[in-house]
Amino acid sequence: GDKMDLSLIYRIAGVGILISILNIFLQQAERKDQAQMLSLAGVVLVLIWLVQLIAQLFEQVESVFRWY
Repeated sequence: GDKMDLSLIYRIAGVGILISILNIFLQQAERKDQAQMLSLAGVVLVLIWLVQLIAQLFEQVESVFRWY
């Protein structure tokens, strides 16, 4: 699944951009606590996606080695 990997990269980038924009608004509204919580939530979300991606990668590698 190269297609799946690419869509995941776009999703991570999209979340990053969205959080950056929302962070700017929250900081200008003097809501630094909410901005920090939002950043944390975004990082956690991206980490979960990365873990899933790595798990898929391991499965693919494993299936390749099973042929030998």
